Amino acid sequence: MNNRRDFLKKSFFGGLAVGTGSLTGIACTGGANTPQKFREHLRKGKSVMGYRCDPIPEVRLAVIGLGRGGGAVSRMTRIEGVRIAVLCDVQPERIKKYQEVLKKAGQPEAAEYSGEEDWKKVCERDDIDLIYNATPWYLHVPVAVYAMKHGKHAVVEVPAALTVEDCWALVDTAEETQRHCMMLENCCYDFFELTTLNMARKGIFGDIYHGEGAYIHDLRASKHDREHGYYRMWRLEHSKKHTGNPYPTHGLGPVAQIMGINGGDRFDYLTSMSTQQYGLTLYAEDKFGKDSPEAKAVYRLGDMNQTLIHTVNGHTIRVVHDTTSPRPYDRIHTISGTKGYAVKYPEQKIALDPDAHKFLNPDEFAALMAQYEHPLSKYIGEKAKAVGGHGGMDYIMDWRLIYCLRNGLPLDQSVYDAAAWSCITELSEISVTNRSNSVDIPDFTHGDWKTAQPWPVIDMETVTAYS
Repeated sequence: MNNRRDFLKKSFFGGLAVGTGSLTGIACTGGANTPQKFREHLRKGKSVMGYRCDPIPEVRLAVIGLGRGGGAVSRMTRIEGVRIAVLCDVQPERIKKYQEVLKKAGQPEAAEYSGEEDWKKVCERDDIDLIYNATPWYLHVPVAVYAMKHGKHAVVEVPAALTVEDCWALVDTAEETQRHCMMLENCCYDFFELTTLNMARKGIFGDIYHGEGAYIHDLRASKHDREHGYYRMWRLEHSKKHTGNPYPTHGLGPVAQIMGINGGDRFDYLTSMSTQQYGLTLYAEDKFGKDSPEAKAVYRLGDMNQTLIHTVNGHTIRVVHDTTSPRPYDRIHTISGTKGYAVKYPEQKIALDPDAHKFLNPDEFAALMAQYEHPLSKYIGEKAKAVGGHGGMDYIMDWRLIYCLRNGLPLDQSVYDAAAWSCITELSEISVTNRSNSVDIPDFTHGDWKTAQPWPVIDMETVTAYS
């Protein structure tokens, strides 16, 4: 047993480096291979907490990665004040597809780039304001950092980074260049999440001391799809090399916003535990045969990971990840406070004092949801549902992003949020491979969280504009 554990530790530390990151920031304080803390990281620029750029009347947009970013092209054609100037993807046929989308929308043809490293040429252009980075995970940080260093604002698909070092690279670059870097966490803009955020900000749940979020989504077929699956099977390859929670932000992001993380509280430390791996192997045996390379491959990603996060203020968050089990989609989204409770899956329910021992009946629930519907979804929600994108939340996210840039407002998610939510990827793996020992979570804000106020997803200037 000890030999197997030693082998797993050596495999983990030998294969961890991803993108530009590594484990150089870890100090071992509890014995061999028992990392507990990260070394102090000195600020290299100026804080971007609450950062506002000069208003951009027309946002000139470049979309890099049209597998996942293609939907953004379609949505952006429906948003005022956007010009899609560049389309970039390693598969030229995708570019042609979305040129047709632009043509049908009555927009001019975009410049085209399709080389393996053409994303650099895109970032170097002087007629781009915003890089929409929808590339595979391993390119999130290189593209975002390069974009900011060339004067562009950057938004990045989830997770924004895979290592703590890469999270710091995003923070450092944003502070040095004074450019926006926002993670495209669309689940923060789903309708129930927005409403519970609004309720939380108004004190309906009281002091919120616990939250739960998850990404439970059966991806076995797409991970193993040789022809139409992820580009170069990058997600399957990640499952071979890493354990822990590689995709924490869908469940974590909305809960973190509701609990005021990086605005009055911050993540302090975590502990994480994973089950054995079954799903990818069993699926491969059934689809390709027991002697297939897929069935014989070693997958390090446990089927179910659970990570517990403790905050400085003594609150807790449970984050769950499972993409290889035959179970229904679930993001959980649970909020527990001193005055009430909310949960989204498998159905939306709310319980409030003084009758918190039972959920509100359907009529009471509908009335409460209408009373506290978030101003953002109230304003743009019906159009968002018509445009689409995960039920409309993608459109709300894109619309709000462009609105903030055009009006010189802070973005709803800061680079500090991107780092704090994404660093769980590496830190959960460290904990899992060290018998679930707790691991400290860096303070990416350099202490600014103590005085920062949670920036609302809707601000008073916008509310005034809606009235």
